[in-house]
Amino acid sequence: MKLLRSGISPMGVAPPAAPGSRWRLFANTYLVTALNPKGSVFFVAFLPQFLDPHADITRQLWILASTFVGMAILNAALYSAFAAAARRVLASRRAQRSFNLAGGSLLVGAGLWALLAKRLA
Repeated sequence: MKLLRSGISPMGVAPPAAPGSRWRLFANTYLVTALNPKGSVFFVAFLPQFLDPHADITRQLWILASTFVGMAILNAALYSAFAAAARRVLASRRAQRSFNLAGGSLLVGAGLWALLAKRLA
């Protein structure tokens, strides 16, 4: 019910502090990603399924890695474009009110459903 009654808040969120340099941000991100064991386990378990043992393994790995990096860049670009568009849409008072109304209604509906499901069981 609180979400249904909540007012509209201004979108005046302070931007995050800018990093010292882009190269430092890149190096930090690369280091965190390279040291994450999940990525290594994924590639060791997943890539061999797509390799032809009779062909040049190095060339195949470079092609698969380049494809993966290209798709990851495209994915990140599409997410950022979507987030920018969503921010513009959700900045309006009408969109915020609709969002609060829809979210509150869904929460109230889920609560009623849980209440009725418990009584019928």
